[in-house]
Amino acid sequence: MSLFSHRTHARLKPNTSLPTSSWQRNASHNLGTEDRRAAIPPWLINTASLIVMGLLVLMSLSIGVADFSWSGILQSIISHSANSDSSLLMVSRIPRTIAIILTGVAMAVAGMIIQVVLKNRFVEPSMVGATQSAALGLLVVSLLFPASALIIKMGVATIAAVVGMMLFMLLIHRIPPTDFLMIPLIGIVFGGIIEAVTTFIAYQTESLQMLSVWQFGDFSGVLAGRYELLWLTGGLCVLAYIIADKLTIIGLGDNIALNLGISKRQVTWIGVGMVAMMSAVVVVTVGMIPFIGLIVPNIVSRLMGDKLRRSLPAVALLGASAVLLCDIIGRSIRYPFEVPVATVFGVVGTVLFLWLLLRAPSER
Repeated sequence: MSLFSHRTHARLKPNTSLPTSSWQRNASHNLGTEDRRAAIPPWLINTASLIVMGLLVLMSLSIGVADFSWSGILQSIISHSANSDSSLLMVSRIPRTIAIILTGVAMAVAGMIIQVVLKNRFVEPSMVGATQSAALGLLVVSLLFPASALIIKMGVATIAAVVGMMLFMLLIHRIPPTDFLMIPLIGIVFGGIIEAVTTFIAYQTESLQMLSVWQFGDFSGVLAGRYELLWLTGGLCVLAYIIADKLTIIGLGDNIALNLGISKRQVTWIGVGMVAMMSAVVVVTVGMIPFIGLIVPNIVSRLMGDKLRRSLPAVALLGASAVLLCDIIGRSIRYPFEVPVATVFGVVGTVLFLWLLLRAPSER
């Protein structure tokens, strides 16, 4: 249950005597007495996103190298017996599609959380060292304990991601929130250093091929029994929706959170832990996929404002649809070969990121 009602949000006003960042000004405007309405009604955005995602799911289930027909599925249902089409659907196509959806939802929501915690629109898990640290932890535990269970590897990767994000937050501690471009630049350099250390260790131990599996997100190897850890990210997304109001207030500034009795430290570390676990699970299961947590929250925020409880469903749906679309493109452009979804989204994400940087701010 939310700690704050909509009526409390309506009464909430920022302290104008204190300097605020652009995130704080936008969020304060959205939560002020004259609440800015979304450019498009939220129910319309969510409905359209569900329809688009449904169409993409059907396309994802239909596209593949192996022979597949929906008529064979219908015959299997009528005869109550399995055939090659139904087996392919249950073992490969459905698990892959579910993994794509969960990955898109997790990385988009993780990006939204880290943007609120750091009060910066231009950061995402791969820009704060989370995914790179998770890959480093996964490589170390795989080298030291190669026979360890997958859940142990995920736990070590999560701890490594938390440690990496802690170091990053210490690095940016003295940077003012208004200097919004320095934080992602420091994050890119920080992530590059961790990735260089990881690559050096992999080179010295002849593990570059294993490392490449985690550095490039790819769903071609997803089968039934190899993606179920991603359901943990679904639970974390539900938790993010439950504490959405607290995260929104943290984004308004330390003094406002203190006046409303919200523990900034506690909520911040909860958010950091959630982002670290989401990043670790995705890296362990399918590998790194950049730009989802950066592009999707920014697009949704331009359409729906900064209230997390209102925008998180749209962020999740758009994130899932974006990864589905890029995966379909990757499977189609060089059929029957596949281009990793991380490569496709990297190209698309770069173009969109430059557009977000160069686009003039919208009139309020």
